[in-house]
Amino acid sequence: MPRASIPGTPAAPGTPAIPSTPALGGSRWNTFPAAGTTLTARAFFTATEPLLQGVIDHNVLTSADIEVLEGQIHATLALGTRETALPLFLGPDSASAARELGAQAETIGRELASWSAEARERLLTDPVPLPAGPLVVRSHCYGHLLTPPAADLLLGRRGGPVSMQLYNEWLHQLVLLRDALLPFTNWQEVPLLITPTGLRHTEPARDAFLTELLVRQIRHTSIVAFARNVVTGTSGPAGYGFEAGGGTALPAVLDQPPLTAPRHLLTWRPDPSVGETATYVAEVQDYYAAPRTLVEDLPPATTASGPLAARPVTAPVADGTRTARIEVTHDGTTAHVDLGQALRGHRFAHRESPAAGEASGTADAWSALRAPGLVWTQSGDVTLNATAHDDLVVLALLGRLYPEHLALRPADHSTGHSTGPSAAGTTADGTGPSGLAILVDPAQAH
Repeated sequence: MPRASIPGTPAAPGTPAIPSTPALGGSRWNTFPAAGTTLTARAFFTATEPLLQGVIDHNVLTSADIEVLEGQIHATLALGTRETALPLFLGPDSASAARELGAQAETIGRELASWSAEARERLLTDPVPLPAGPLVVRSHCYGHLLTPPAADLLLGRRGGPVSMQLYNEWLHQLVLLRDALLPFTNWQEVPLLITPTGLRHTEPARDAFLTELLVRQIRHTSIVAFARNVVTGTSGPAGYGFEAGGGTALPAVLDQPPLTAPRHLLTWRPDPSVGETATYVAEVQDYYAAPRTLVEDLPPATTASGPLAARPVTAPVADGTRTARIEVTHDGTTAHVDLGQALRGHRFAHRESPAAGEASGTADAWSALRAPGLVWTQSGDVTLNATAHDDLVVLALLGRLYPEHLALRPADHSTGHSTGPSAAGTTADGTGPSGLAILVDPAQAH
């Protein structure tokens, strides 16, 4: 932020200098470039500080007032308060996507509230200069409820319409910031598209995203669509991830253990080689229609003479979309699994305890990976042993197995086996798929 008057550009003799950047003050409350840019969460927050400065200046606030405004931002960004901007009620039966996004909202909200407390204290003694005069911002009401002490401070004792609208704009921008970051595990690193009106351009996409989150089980494609909008400002085909100039946004499980990775959140991965925007889509949209191979028809296991090695491989962009596969090699032979189906399997799979159950049969992981279509069984629960294999191999298996009654289970090395019924389950009439469980090393759970 500028700390003094902004220098002007050279002018002809007798001609008033024209500032290269308009001075803060009047209706200019930020330093966002007119053409838009990308900023991280912290940089965006810093660029909104003149709004807070305007509230402090207009209301002649002191340190005694800071506690009131601190209580307000905590109440707005928290869940379960009267003043919450996200009325998401979570319980033990809430959908996994809602629980992950709710946890994100609480984590990000607490951090933004911490930044706000620090900024208010700093701006009291080290103010942002407003060389063009006091801020005057016309901010419409967005329905953010105020705590009674905050309403008294901003509208009653020393406040009025000007201070209320300045604070309303700042509060609304922070709510938009918190919500824009919800899809991302590494939210402080995400490059957010910013316009001269801050993050208001995200409002239509945000409304659609939050409506689905609050009234139904939100789809993964809806999370991706909103994430794409806050990074690029554009929409695109439905998919499981996207790439844009400077990086990719794909599910977090690609660099976390499948047993403990979030099912629904994305991770932004910087990549300077990425240019055009594209959406990652699954090779088969309707997995019900995919060909299947019965476990009983798999070739017998062969004696392993080396580990399985896996790596992701992407296809070229075509019409704004691209596909990707996990390539698994063993003894010179290669198997390919669609990454979209692998991520679908990861979202659908149950997470079991080591004592979840001992299956009636077993299958070889490498034989399953080489099978055509999706592997399933109707003859009782089956376990595939993926211990000693890396996380990407496990993810590939999740993409090869039919994703109903599918489970991930840590191996119980203390007993060598497990007992009890399996959570994956078996259909009662024997006509549907039986349970498939992938056994992984307990170390992969940490």
